[in-house]
Amino acid sequence: MALFGSQTAGIFGYSHLTGGFAGGQAEYVRVPLGDVNLLHIPDDVPDEKALYLSDVLATSYNAVKDTAVYPDDQVAIFGAGPIGHMAGVFALNEGAKKVIFVDTEPRLSFVQSRWPAKHAAKLELVDYKKLSFGITNKETVVSKLKEHCDGRGPDVAIECAAGEYAKGWLHWLEMQIGAETDTSEILNEMIEGVRNYGRVGVTGVYVGYTNHFNIGSLMERGIRLIGNGQAPVQKYWKHLMDQIQSGALDPLQMVSHRVRLEDMEHVYQAFDHKQDSMQKIYVETKFSFPRVAESPQLTRY
Repeated sequence: MALFGSQTAGIFGYSHLTGGFAGGQAEYVRVPLGDVNLLHIPDDVPDEKALYLSDVLATSYNAVKDTAVYPDDQVAIFGAGPIGHMAGVFALNEGAKKVIFVDTEPRLSFVQSRWPAKHAAKLELVDYKKLSFGITNKETVVSKLKEHCDGRGPDVAIECAAGEYAKGWLHWLEMQIGAETDTSEILNEMIEGVRNYGRVGVTGVYVGYTNHFNIGSLMERGIRLIGNGQAPVQKYWKHLMDQIQSGALDPLQMVSHRVRLEDMEHVYQAFDHKQDSMQKIYVETKFSFPRVAESPQLTRY
């Protein structure tokens, strides 16, 4: 609480920064204030589609709503994982005319393969590993964003990656010796990349302090920097449930694997080593309902 100024939220199995509640990845959890923190799942909504209301769907939806995506906006999303993927889908639903994902393979190809066919012309992909980094005369993430958006940059940038992955040696070193907890590299790319008076939303996890933050560009160009915070899940989950139930929202477009609980030790290893293009995983237990047709086939490890 001292680090952040006040308590942020209550999350199972996370840390004392978010309430210190046990559980999260456990067979059973004790739910405080269950009348508020439990949602009844209708019989016609399968496990695979309801599960993500507790985290990914509310987080990505809040990122889009809180940062504010308006009709005809051009939106850059940093991070093509599950939250970034669904933030792109929700941006489309808000009327975005272009969605640009900044990440690398295999995530970019996965998102492209699941992208709605009717919106194919609105999708752009930027592989940051194929670009130069920092102030240079070569192509950078910032220059590619401006190239894709009429030279001025996108209206909105949403960060769905987190600040723990340093690109350059300086931030890597400073994080190793404790001179900072998070890198500002992605934040700076977003701030410099959006148009003047653009909006930048931060929904990836940042722990504490960062160095070399481009506050000059933020101030001089009128950029709105918005911390999206821990998503107010209860605010959105009934609305999102209605969308799932009606068929307007399909959470399974971000799910790459279905696995058994008994295999989790090997699944963790595979995920940690970035094997099998794992994106989002559904863990099947002995209590799970039968697999629905849209869900990935079971993979054994």
